[in-house]
This record gives sequence, structure tokens and C-alpha cells, in this order.
Amino acid sequence: MRFSKVALVHDWTIHMRGGEKVLDALAEVFPQATLYTLFCDRSKLSPRLQKLKIKTSFLQWLPGIKRYYRWLLPFFPFAIKTLRIQRETQLVLSSSHCVAKGISIPKGALHVCYCHTPMRYAWVAEDVYFRSFVFPMRILIKGIMALLRKWDKKVNRSVDLFIANSDYIRQRIDRVYNRHAEVVHPSYEDGFFHPTTSKKNYYFAISHFVPYKKIDIIIEAFNDLNKELIVAGSGPLDKVYRSLVTQPKIKFVGSVSDEKLRDLYSSAKAVIFPAEEDFGIVPLESQACGTPVIAFGKGGALESVKSGVFFEEQTPESLKAAVERFERESFPTHEIYGKISGFRRAVFLNQIKAAVQRAQARKNAKLPPN
Repeated sequence: MRFSKVALVHDWTIHMRGGEKVLDALAEVFPQATLYTLFCDRSKLSPRLQKLKIKTSFLQWLPGIKRYYRWLLPFFPFAIKTLRIQRETQLVLSSSHCVAKGISIPKGALHVCYCHTPMRYAWVAEDVYFRSFVFPMRILIKGIMALLRKWDKKVNRSVDLFIANSDYIRQRIDRVYNRHAEVVHPSYEDGFFHPTTSKKNYYFAISHFVPYKKIDIIIEAFNDLNKELIVAGSGPLDKVYRSLVTQPKIKFVGSVSDEKLRDLYSSAKAVIFPAEEDFGIVPLESQACGTPVIAFGKGGALESVKSGVFFEEQTPESLKAAVERFERESFPTHEIYGKISGFRRAVFLNQIKAAVQRAQARKNAKLPPN
């Protein structure tokens, strides 16, 4: 598989969360690629991503954009079209949960989209993000979302191959876009995440603090359970979540380094994962460190959680029952990380290479996109 010029595209790159960890793996496959992104904070990226040549849109020059970029969502389709990929580029590999796949593709280039989800704000999370807005604003937002959905369906025509991060998202791509997608699950960094410390008596959660992550139900559940809980992460709802705490056994530690995160995973009794996620790299990292997961039993967690228990409703009561059920079971550490060998980085890299090769073969044969 030889491409003289490769473009990687990602919606925005201002942190290293699940999508950016996938992007890091894609950059391992194509280390000479140029990265195109709406806006970027290079200092927050992995060493591999920092080495890439990075091109940003005009949004990069808006002061303090990291604080309010979600309010600019209606302008993202225009902004992504202002990015110009070099004409000589042969492969465009977009990593998209918003507008990345809508970038203009050079004539003749192969476009493979690693789709984390069809545009989340427009298709699946409109109510979660905007239900607290006053009525006139909700009407305006409803109109904007309708336009974004129309744009999103139109631009996916430029994609030669969709790769979904889970079978859950494969089904969503089929339903929303009427397109077939191959499934390549994300990987964890098996050279880094592994058991490092002995178990302690606390539960652990890590997340970006936004509505659909459902951190509030963890706090409410552990207020009643009177058990130790450590919460890592940050985000717009930071103050809201901290205000919910009534138990001194609940501790917020903010953003943590990768090394600290590995230790927190390793010594936790279990990791709590309450969101309906597209896939979820957090459960993989937790299990790689020998720690089981208590997860909401819907979405990608059904594919990524191999050791742990599920709860059926996103409520404190359902989570409390799952914690109590978990404490009656046993999960030997060596068995936990042994069950996720299929998610190792090398597996992901090989599957991506093979998928790109198949897509190029179809294009060379002038067959229609999948």
C-alpha cells in the first residue's frame, strides 16, 4: 500500500480523548501525512500527532475558541470547506464525528472515513444538549439541526468507504446514510496500559464533563452507596457535578497524566461507564489494566466490555443495583486483560491497512462505493 501523499482529517484537535487516540493510531499507519483540522492545540496532542504537519481553518485565529466552539457548530460545514487539501493527495482518511468527512476531496483521491458516529449533535444528541434552552431558542436550534442533517447526508457521497468504530455505529450509518460500513474497533495502547499497582477500595470514573456522558448519575448513586469514588476529567459541567456531591468519599481529581490515569485504572475496584457510547476506549484501557467495568448495557460498551456487569437504565437506582451485584462477583486480574487481546494496536493497524487496500482496489476497478 503506497500513497505518496496522504491527508488525515479530524474535526478539531484540542485534547487527547477517544477520537484523538484513534487519530494517533491512524498517524502510526501514515506517519508522513498532513493533518487537516478546524482548530488545534498542538501542546495537548500526543508526541506522534505533534510531529505531523498541521493545517487549520480560520477558526484557529478566534481568541479563546476552546471555551465556546460548540456555539459555532452551524459554521463548521463552511469552515471545513475552506480547508484545501493538496491536489496531489492520493488518500484522504477522515476521522469524523462531526464535519471532518465534509472536506473537499481532490479529484481522483480515495476517501476513507473512519466514522465515530454520524454527526452527533444533529442525529442522536439534539435533545440531550439543547433541551434546557428556552422555547424560542429550541425552535431556532431545531431548524439549524435540520439543515445540518441535510448537509451531512449530502457530503457523505464523497466517501468511498466508511469504517465504523463498532457494529452499533455501523447500524447507525446504515440507518442514517443508507451506506454500508466495515467495522474496525479502536485499539488501546497495549505497550502502555497494563496493571501497575495492587487493588484499593475505590471505584473510578473518567470522562469529559458533558451531558450525554451521564456523570451525574454516578455521583447521585455514590452519594447513597457511601462508597469511595474518584472522578477524573473536566468540562463544561464541572461545577454542576461538583455541586451534586454530598458524600466526603467522592473525590474529583481533575485532568490527570497518562501515567496517573494508568495507576488509577489499575488500583480501582471497577471503572464506572454510564454513557451510551459509540464504542468507548475507556473500558478497553481499564480492562488492559486488569480492572473490570460497570457499564450501561447499550451502545458500543456491549462490544468493548468483556469483564464486568451491565445496568439497564441510566438512573442512579439501576447503577446502585449493578454495583451491589458486582460486589458479589469475582474478576481475576489476569483473566480480564487476557480477554481483550483482539483490541491490541497491531490488530487495529493491520485492519485499517487492509480496509484501505480493499477500497483502493474497488476504486481502481471503477466499482461504486460501498
